[in-house]
This record gives sequence, structure tokens and C-alpha cells, in this order.
Amino acid sequence: MPEPATSGAALDEIDRNLINALQGDFPLVDEPYRQVAQTLGLSEVELLQRLDSLLERRVLTRFGPMFQIERAGGAFVLAAMRVPEDDFERVVAQVNAFPEVAHNYRREHALNMWFVLATATPEGIAETIAAIEAATGLPVFAFPKEREYFVEMKLHA
Repeated sequence: MPEPATSGAALDEIDRNLINALQGDFPLVDEPYRQVAQTLGLSEVELLQRLDSLLERRVLTRFGPMFQIERAGGAFVLAAMRVPEDDFERVVAQVNAFPEVAHNYRREHALNMWFVLATATPEGIAETIAAIEAATGLPVFAFPKEREYFVEMKLHA
């Protein structure tokens, strides 16, 4: 599993402003990073270097758009596995090697590994589950979405 994020104390004022500026209302223009950088008094190069650093230090674990995959013809599902503790790191590596896997988390529960599968087609979910089961030798439990909620969450650094 990835190392935990560095503490909030490792952020300077520019990093804090950058995190706050990149949440919601991202400009849909030809050069969005340049536009955001200008609002923060930075060069585009400095903004991108700082963003890379925040990701490398795992202050941010992901930066990218959120979209409804079903509207594009794809599918996603929450999945879980019961992984023996002494085999956890091997299984994490195998599961994370699938490009369809995102947000893989360890949980203190009988189902101790939870992740999201996102595929280009609805049929891809079953195919990916079968491939993960073949690779790991463990069953994957799928929990399809029954209802959708939208909760906008903004973190202020």
C-alpha cells in the first residue's frame, strides 16, 4: 500500500493556495494551468512542478476529473476481497497492476481490501473481476451502485 501522506505542516502558503484553487471550477480553456497559475501569481511551470511534488509526496493522491462513466458507455463498481494478512502485499501489487483499478484501500474488516473497478463497457466489469480472481486466486465481491448521490467535497488546505 502507498505510504501515508506527509503532514499538513509540510505545506507552504503557495501549496495551500494551489490545493484550494484546483478544487472545483477548473477552467475549461486551452491553457487551464496557465490561467490558474496567473491567478496565484505563479508561472505555469512552477504550478505544474508544485502539483507534481504534491502528488509525489502523497499530499494529494490523485488529481484529475470526476465524470459519470455510465454516460460514456462504461461501468464501475465497488469491489472487495478477503485477503490473508501474510499475502496482502502480493495481492495489492497484483490488483493494482490492473488499469481498471482505482482507490484501493485496506480496511479493518473481514473484507480487508476495497477498490473501485472502472471499465469502458459494462461487460468489462465481469471480465476484470475474473482476471483479478485468476491472478490472485481469491474471490472478488462486487457491490454495484444502487443509487447515486452527489456530494461536493472541497478540502481547504
